[in-house]
Amino acid sequence: MRPQVLICSYLQQELVDKLIADLPEIDVVYRAELLPVPQFGADHRGRRRDLRESQIAEWRTHLANATIMFDFDWWQPKSWREHSPNLKWIQATQAGVGVRAEAMGHTENQVRITTAAGVHAKPLAEFALAGLLYFVRELPRLGCQKDQQRWATGASNTLYGQKALIVGAGSIGSEVARTLSFMGVRCDGTTRGTRVLGQPFERSVALQDCDLGEYDIVVLACPLTEETIGLFSRQRISSMKVGALLVNLARGPVLDQESVVESLKAGRLGGAVLDVTDPEPLPAGHPLWDAPNLILSPHTAANVDAENARLMELFTKNLRLYLSGGKLINSYDPFLGY
Repeated sequence: MRPQVLICSYLQQELVDKLIADLPEIDVVYRAELLPVPQFGADHRGRRRDLRESQIAEWRTHLANATIMFDFDWWQPKSWREHSPNLKWIQATQAGVGVRAEAMGHTENQVRITTAAGVHAKPLAEFALAGLLYFVRELPRLGCQKDQQRWATGASNTLYGQKALIVGAGSIGSEVARTLSFMGVRCDGTTRGTRVLGQPFERSVALQDCDLGEYDIVVLACPLTEETIGLFSRQRISSMKVGALLVNLARGPVLDQESVVESLKAGRLGGAVLDVTDPEPLPAGHPLWDAPNLILSPHTAANVDAENARLMELFTKNLRLYLSGGKLINSYDPFLGY
């Protein structure tokens, strides 16, 4: 039986056509008019459509026939066992799929899930670097001087020679470390278990044992699991070096946001760069909106024009491995949560 691939979120048609041309031994179903309406090129959530009964019937037929899905079903994801009895594998479009997979009931071994780990690493590393340079090179001060038409000499700091702790040395954390190392930053990394890190990390450290006061920069890049909820607590934030910079590329619940706001207002933190918050979207009136020295991205730092092309490169590689019986890239482990 030929594999039936159902694409469950928006893709540019040329990428779908390339997939079909590259792998003629599979059947690909892409019905953009049945999918959520994207708000930008790499939007894999989109605005939910109100489908007609005939369209719902068509979508249910595609779900029933699918053996492979690109992304999770958007329509009734919790009913995947009923709607997709032939489903064997889902290629997710996110690196961190644990919470989404659990919410949708995709944690059993009947269906494999592969993540998009690595696809978003470079854009997130660029975002982290941009945010850190914003504070280190005192761009707010320069902007203020320009607004005031004030020519004032002075000096700023430099990333070169600073020390960073990367909490979570997976694909994103490793790319952040490579990027910062190129700028002359010495990077230590934490991992789950006893894995020893090589380049671009100088050392492997256990978060519970390290002195956070040694670090000028802390970057959170760990997956969201039961163990990492609240990982960077008030106590850990208060033990950071005065004037240190904090970056969160992980998930909002990893970080004690209330303590971050307090530390920023008190000047204990030199700045914070957040791509994620808890909750999302961030409601009006939330203290983060008014926090000083804070760069806030609405979980969009990884959204770049090239994202879908890189996702399809990964999906195509995995499809070839699937057809040959090889080991899939980025297999999700429901017990580890990533």
